Amino acid sequence: MAQASEVKGNGKVVDLATFYVGEALCGMDILKIQEINKLLDMTPVPHAPEYVKGILNLRGQIVTVIDLCRKLGLPEIRINQAENRNIIVNSENEYVGLLVERISDVVRADWDEVQAPPANIGGVQGKYFEGVYKTDSSLIGILNAEEVLQTHKEEHESIG
Repeated sequence: MAQASEVKGNGKVVDLATFYVGEALCGMDILKIQEINKLLDMTPVPHAPEYVKGILNLRGQIVTVIDLCRKLGLPEIRINQAENRNIIVNSENEYVGLLVERISDVVRADWDEVQAPPANIGGVQGKYFEGVYKTDSSLIGILNAEEVLQTHKEEHESIG
């Protein structure tokens, strides 16, 4: 079985799980993802920031679910049980679900071909991206999950 990330020549090869945030195609290193699951029942959180959709219990772990569109300054995700998915990531021993429009493919990217992100990608601030990767048919914004979650934690701490 091949490693999800491997060194090839002088460059790193990364498998990107791709997904849609609004109309923007985004990706994330598959090694940073705990799991991807269907939209599960969530409990609303009173007084939470508008991008927090709620919390859910995932096999005994409480997971905060963030509407990734709202977090990135885009219109709220249209809830569609058939297509919406939670991408569960573990950040500093806390599980966070990133609610996305829909999942796409896994793309193998040569990290040497990843370019710096522009000031914005599809209306989203460039600071939320590690870079962009061009395939034959699309442009993938590589999401910097740590940046997204860091700003969430800073906002959460300022509320509490």
